[in-house]
Amino acid sequence: MNVVLKSESDIEKMRAAGRLASEVLDYIAPYIKPGVTTGKLDRLCHDYMVDVQGTVPATLGYAPPGHRPYPASCCTSVNHQVCHGIPGDKVLKNGDVINIDVTVIHQTYHGDTSRMFYVGEPSIQAKRLCETTYEAMWRGIRKVQPGATIGDIGHAIQTLAEGNGFSVVREFCGHGIGQKFHEDPQILHYGRPGQGMKLQAGMIFTVEPMINAGKRDIRMLGDGWTVVTADHSLSAQWEHTVLVTPTGYEVLTLSAGSPPPPVATATAAHA
Repeated sequence: MNVVLKSESDIEKMRAAGRLASEVLDYIAPYIKPGVTTGKLDRLCHDYMVDVQGTVPATLGYAPPGHRPYPASCCTSVNHQVCHGIPGDKVLKNGDVINIDVTVIHQTYHGDTSRMFYVGEPSIQAKRLCETTYEAMWRGIRKVQPGATIGDIGHAIQTLAEGNGFSVVREFCGHGIGQKFHEDPQILHYGRPGQGMKLQAGMIFTVEPMINAGKRDIRMLGDGWTVVTADHSLSAQWEHTVLVTPTGYEVLTLSAGSPPPPVATATAAHA
């Protein structure tokens, strides 16, 4: 595994990229309402990135091995869509939940983040799922410090999700990030304490749990990108990019409109 420890110069540029990615989500939030299409949201995000920020949408044309190029500037995953939903003609309706996942490139560095949004008034189950997934992400982030392991992060996420009757998607994970979109290490959202690679100061990676209201099984749609729950149950995901500091962690994808950490984690020690 080839983990790239970031220099102070790298970290400064990752802070800038992370903030810009989060500001795209701040910008798009007021537009997420019943009647809007996911394609319209994508066009708004694209224009904001390119024309206002001067950033590059990392997903547009992104083509990892075995995949056709991704055709949009963000991912819009609605209700039972787990991840990588392609924006298009889908019209959002009251009660939907949507994940918008944005990655920008700024001065060759990637900033990667996603949030859940409610369309109108969500169901009790949808709200509970989104809130539990958000807390699970933060519980995983709280475990980040030098000497901790990837298993510590995954265990914290898995324990909370499954303790609330939900399930953790296994096929997708967090990832190292920097001048490349996806680097080592892989950050699993399940696991056992003390297992896996030990964290070191200078690592930067995403924590992005995907939690299903039903079973954890998933399937890929015919477009080659959109992943859905096999049982059609709701799914939620949140994502932050995190730096391992000498004393703990720093979340790099924060901006003025970022939701605050859950109360239970707001006082957690971090650099």
